[in-house]
Amino acid sequence: MSPTDPPPPGTGPVKKPRTARADALRNRDRLLRAAGTAFATSDGAVSLEGIAREAGVGIGTLYRHFPTREALVEAVYAAEFDDITGSAPALLRELPPDAALRAWMERYAAFVATKRGMADTLRAAWASGRIATSATRERITAAVALILTAGAEVGSLRADVDPRDVTVMLLGVFLADSVDDSPERTGRLIGLLMDALRPATAR
Repeated sequence: MSPTDPPPPGTGPVKKPRTARADALRNRDRLLRAAGTAFATSDGAVSLEGIAREAGVGIGTLYRHFPTREALVEAVYAAEFDDITGSAPALLRELPPDAALRAWMERYAAFVATKRGMADTLRAAWASGRIATSATRERITAAVALILTAGAEVGSLRADVDPRDVTVMLLGVFLADSVDDSPERTGRLIGLLMDALRPATAR
């Protein structure tokens, strides 16, 4: 057989059909969406079988993607955190910078509030280092910094604010809400924080 001859049937490399890979990705996305909704709305333990059923897949498919409940929780957190931290540029395209910052803070507050059903698992992940708290804070600060810079350029937000300080204050708002479980208070505290971030002439 010459080097240019095709290999005999069955001896060439086996390629996985692209449709199978696409189906697997779709199943994973459906599982993440179903799990995110379940963890956010359930008052008690969340059934993995219920998540699989809601996603329209079998429990075996769930375990192929997420071998443990902890793996599923961490994947839900990571996917939703990516959405939050990556949303700042889109908000700036849609809204003036000060309104974009308020909208981003409220979106982040909603994200934090819906993670309480996952709190024990997430705390264990933070303690073990599987989720790096320093990297998490850096990504929050980067999103805040992007919007602050845009606001400073047009004069709607102060130019002398360290975005790391804003991150600390924002996390303090969420801590207060976790104690009192009051979304209304969270809204008021975010409003006070926004007032502090506007130039004196704009208040």
